[in-house]
Amino acid sequence: AVPAEPLLRFRSLAARSRGARGGAGAETQVGNDLGSPEPLRWLLRSPFDRNVPVQLELQELLLDHVFQRLGVSSQGCVDHPLVLTEAVCNPLYSRQMMSELLFECYQVPKVSYGVDSLYSFYHNRRQSWPCSGLVISSGYQCTHILPVLEGRLDAKNCKRINLGGCQAAVYLQRLLQLKYPGHFAAITLSRMEEILHEHSYIAQDYIEELQKWRCPEYYENNVHKMQLPFSNKLLGSTVASEEKQEKRQQQLRRLQELNARRREEKLQLDQERLDRLLYVQELLEDGQMDQFHKALVELNMDSAEELQSYINKLSLSVEQTKQKILQSEVNIEVDVVDSKPETPDLDPLGSEQSLEDVESINEFEPLFAEEQPEVEKPVAAVQPVFNLAEYHQLFLGTERIRAPEIVFQPSLIGEDQAGIAETMQYVLERYSKEQQAILVQNVFLTGGNTMYPGLKARIQKELLEMRPFQSSFQVHLASSPILDAWYGARDWAVEHMSREEGWISRKDYEEKGGEYLKEHCASNVYVPIRLPKQAPRAAEAPSRASGTGNPSEQ
Repeated sequence: AVPAEPLLRFRSLAARSRGARGGAGAETQVGNDLGSPEPLRWLLRSPFDRNVPVQLELQELLLDHVFQRLGVSSQGCVDHPLVLTEAVCNPLYSRQMMSELLFECYQVPKVSYGVDSLYSFYHNRRQSWPCSGLVISSGYQCTHILPVLEGRLDAKNCKRINLGGCQAAVYLQRLLQLKYPGHFAAITLSRMEEILHEHSYIAQDYIEELQKWRCPEYYENNVHKMQLPFSNKLLGSTVASEEKQEKRQQQLRRLQELNARRREEKLQLDQERLDRLLYVQELLEDGQMDQFHKALVELNMDSAEELQSYINKLSLSVEQTKQKILQSEVNIEVDVVDSKPETPDLDPLGSEQSLEDVESINEFEPLFAEEQPEVEKPVAAVQPVFNLAEYHQLFLGTERIRAPEIVFQPSLIGEDQAGIAETMQYVLERYSKEQQAILVQNVFLTGGNTMYPGLKARIQKELLEMRPFQSSFQVHLASSPILDAWYGARDWAVEHMSREEGWISRKDYEEKGGEYLKEHCASNVYVPIRLPKQAPRAAEAPSRASGTGNPSEQ
């Protein structure tokens, strides 16, 4: 059964990871197995240079992937005829390498080569359409202008423009990165391709359209807003910082209360010690020497001078503690109390301060010392000054028409090439007026880069300007610009399966070489390699005959 739609669709890309050291564990991903190509952008490889296959190792990898996913056994040989598309005016060396890969590696019975845009042209041709026409094919890497006369491609007058959807996506990426430098990493090439397909269009008159975009009302009505993905990490960090600041404030308040309580306890303890020392001093003044010496022994002191020294120190300490308490009540200041005692322990049994309390105070001392200035100033809550969702939006204005315009004006990106209109006029001028009239009756647009809205109207406008007054022309757009090439190749293969027309057999490959091509209605023109003939060697008989004569005659 012939499938109505392609059974497998993927981009011709491959990525080979490095794996572990020594090359062990390297993994190769192909096509849809890659997922998002952005993380692997620097590892992506393609067998094509523009649209010409140049790396046959990667091409073999892609073919293995195709046969495996389609369930075609490739062990020993692939016993199925193949229809492949190739570039317009494909180099003979590229076709030779491809034929060698198919016949020598996969042992295919026969193969046919065709041009994708010509397959699309013949798939969309109606009975009322002429068999001649001008095919404009614009793809991912390049654009072609192909004249078709009497059902065959006129390869001598084909023209190629090295611009396509890839260059438009890169140009759009550069425009938006310059416009939004804060979202440089988020403006990826994959997103730009998506924007091109969904938001871009071709202006019928580029300069006039730019003038319209200068009007604020036109801008507001036609600007497209694209939402970039974002996370609430920034907002979460703001909330987290507020919660952290609140916790710090609570911690500082607890430290204030703790320090005030410690000061009061220390003041009470020092006052009790001072009262006891003053009581002992009164015993000396009253002449009770026995009780006085007994009290000195209990206090571990030797003389009245030492007693007086301790009384002075404790009096000074009590006075300082009272001043600190009064100052903290007036100025709402927090001072960290030193855990080390300023005086010797006069009464170790009466001390109620535990070692755990001292260690807990020491843990908070650095934090309290750093945060002390912030306590005096009230901290206002941090509020976001903008909407994060709006900040991560892209406003697509004139970029919607500037990116696809490069196929008509390559000078926008600095390319020294002619656009589609100039190239189309150049191709038409190479024919007579009668042939020009035939070609413009069927201007056919195909390829993924022709799906922009307004492209057909722009081509009609360009033809109206370059064609004679009151001359007729018709512009047609492919029904499915991307898949019509596959549909056309499928229809051709089904129709010519039992014929020899257009098929290259293994016998042809062995006899005529890998660059050989059998022409058909959608193929290139085969131009065989013509080696220059060597000139015949000049006859040396007269010189040799003269050499055998008389030496005197010589």
